[in-house]
Amino acid sequence: MLRSAAILTLLATPISANPIAEILCAPTKQMQQKLEQQFHSARTASGMRSPDQMMEVWTDQRGDWAMVVRYASGTSCIVAMGEHWEETENPT
Repeated sequence: MLRSAAILTLLATPISANPIAEILCAPTKQMQQKLEQQFHSARTASGMRSPDQMMEVWTDQRGDWAMVVRYASGTSCIVAMGEHWEETENPT
């Protein structure tokens, strides 16, 4: 969890008008660079939430994960973080 705290500290740009104070935002390119280069995470899943929003899951080899909303405006926000991410097989 210490690593998650470090990510939050380095990416911290809280949205003061947002009722969820834990959401942290940065320009998408900056967010991606931090997640990839500094924290060795990769985008492992994504899906469209709306025409202007993509949900992304970023994970590392240790199982730390971050859920990111990427907005068409060029901003990305971490909306959830945790540990012990586990891939599951889909039943056929």
